[in-house]
Amino acid sequence: MGVKRNAILGLLTIAAFVGCGLLASAEAQETSEAQIDYDGFLGLSGEIAAYRQSRLVDLETFNAMKAEPGTILLDTRSSEAFHMGHIDGAVNLNFSDFTDEKLAGVVGDTSTRILIYCNNNFSDNVAPVMLKRMELALNVPTFINLYGYGYENIYELKGAHSIRDADIHWVSDWPEMVEAATVQQN
Repeated sequence: MGVKRNAILGLLTIAAFVGCGLLASAEAQETSEAQIDYDGFLGLSGEIAAYRQSRLVDLETFNAMKAEPGTILLDTRSSEAFHMGHIDGAVNLNFSDFTDEKLAGVVGDTSTRILIYCNNNFSDNVAPVMLKRMELALNVPTFINLYGYGYENIYELKGAHSIRDADIHWVSDWPEMVEAATVQQN
């Protein structure tokens, strides 16, 4: 009788472990699926379309805003692209690194005025501002995500400009990039 009882207890134990494993797997799958809300993203995108359009500013306005205290010039391109060249005064937070904590650390309060730009704001089509497909320009998801994280005081550079334009105030951590832009200008 002891052997039968041990066999039954063993089978029940195995069944319990299998059941717990299946339950944990189902919960993990539900959790991972719940972390992606494509319809919510589309809704947010549609909600702010007109708002974003009203926040496009020309270069002169962009530079005037950039000079005002409490304004953050946010470059969300890769760290490598940022170090190759960026608008003077910009801070870098790679778009793929956006979280509540990282945005708060870089931008601060959600009422802070944020200026954004991306590769497609430049007509040069040279490293580090290689053109992206228009519909995939980084400004669009950057604007949507900043807004979704609660930052509504966002302005976006309008139009395409050359990094050699003195009004852009292009700087580089790599001197050869500045020299290359200067050589191209001549």
